[in-house]
Amino acid sequence: MDLLEHTGKSLFASAGLPVLPSRVARSPAEAQVAAAELRLPVVVKAQVKTGGRGKAGGVRVCATDGEAAAAAADILGMTIRGHAVSCVLVEQAVEIARELYLAISSARTHRVPMLIFSAEGGVDVEEVARRNPGALVRTPVDPLLGLCDYQVRDVVAAAGLGPELAGPDGTPAKQALAGAVRALWRLYRDSDATLCEVNPLVVTATGELVCLDSKVTIDDNALFRHADLKAEAHAAKEDREARAHEAGLSFVALDGDIGVLGNGAGLVMSTIDQIAAAGGAAADFCDIGGGARAEVVAAALDVILSMEAVSVLLVSIFGGITRCDEVARGLVQVLGHAGVDVPVVVRLDGNAAAEGRALLADAGIPGLTVAPSAGEAVRLAVAGAAAPAGPDARREG
Repeated sequence: MDLLEHTGKSLFASAGLPVLPSRVARSPAEAQVAAAELRLPVVVKAQVKTGGRGKAGGVRVCATDGEAAAAAADILGMTIRGHAVSCVLVEQAVEIARELYLAISSARTHRVPMLIFSAEGGVDVEEVARRNPGALVRTPVDPLLGLCDYQVRDVVAAAGLGPELAGPDGTPAKQALAGAVRALWRLYRDSDATLCEVNPLVVTATGELVCLDSKVTIDDNALFRHADLKAEAHAAKEDREARAHEAGLSFVALDGDIGVLGNGAGLVMSTIDQIAAAGGAAADFCDIGGGARAEVVAAALDVILSMEAVSVLLVSIFGGITRCDEVARGLVQVLGHAGVDVPVVVRLDGNAAAEGRALLADAGIPGLTVAPSAGEAVRLAVAGAAAPAGPDARREG
C-alpha cells in the first residue's frame, strides 16, 4: 500500500529522518494560512501517488502566502497521470547544493532488502546506472543481521561529501548521511515496508541534510501489526483504489489512455507490453484474478471507467478457473444498463468462451467489439485510442 508524501514524511520524522516544516492543505485558504505560518519562500506540492508532478506543474515555488494560495487553487484542480489532486503539501523551500538518492527496497530476485544509494539524485536510478555506474551503490542487507556499519560507510564514501560540509548546528554532512541511512533502515524494518525511498535527499547550501520527498510502500499483509499505520494507509488511498481493494482486485493506475482488464497478472502485464509495442499506452493495470464472478467483473469496470483518461477499454480474458461467460455477464451488467462513452474491445478464449461471445452478441451493446485474438484486440484498442473522438469513432471492425 503506497502512502502519500505527507504521510511518508510523518513516518520519516518519527524515525529521526530530517524533514522540513510543512502543512497539508485541502483548499487555497488553508494553503495561504500554512504559508503564512511557515518561513517564506515555500513550495506547494501536489499529493498524488505517482511521479512526474514537477513536469505536470504540480510543484510550485512561492515567494508570498498569496502566491501559495494561487498555486494551490491551480494544483487542486489537476489530474496527474490519472490521479486527482485532493490536497497539497506546503513546505519550506531550501537552496539545494547537492542531490542524492537513498532507498531500501525489497529485492525479489535476491529475496532480501536492498540498500540503494546514488550520488546523483532527482533522476531515475536506472538512468544513472547506465550513464554512471560508479555513482550507484547496491548492497543486499541480511534480514537477520540487519544493516551493517561497513554498508553505511560504503554509502558515505560513495557520496563524496567534503569535510567542509556541515549543518548550522555543526553536524558534518557525512555524519548526518550515516544517521539517515540507519534511520531509513529502522523505518523499513519496523514498519514492515517494501519500499522506503528518498529522492532527492539533499544537502542544502548551509550544509544541512534534508529529505525533500518520500515514497513509502507498506506490506498490506503486515498492517494488522500497525493499527495506527493501517488507519494512515487507508486514509491515503484514493477512492478507486479503495473500491478495487474492497472488491479483491489488483489495480494500479498508469499514465496512458487504454483501460486494461484481464485475469492473471502475467496476462495483464503481457497485454500492457503488447499495447506499448503497438504504439499505445495503458491507463491502468487491473487484474480480476482467477474464478472471478460477474459481480467482480462489474466492480472492475466501475473502477476503470471512473478514470477520465480512459478512451478505450480492452478486456482480455483467457478462461481457466475463470469462466468467460461469467465475464460476459459482468460486461453486460455494466455496459448494457449504463451509457459508456468509450469503445470496448473484448477478447475471450478458453473456458466457456463460446458461451461468453454468444452472450455479448445477444446483448448488442453499442460500441463493443469482440476480437478473434489477443493480438487483434490490442490492434483494435490502440487504433480506437488514436481515432478522433466522436460518435463515428466509437466502433471499428
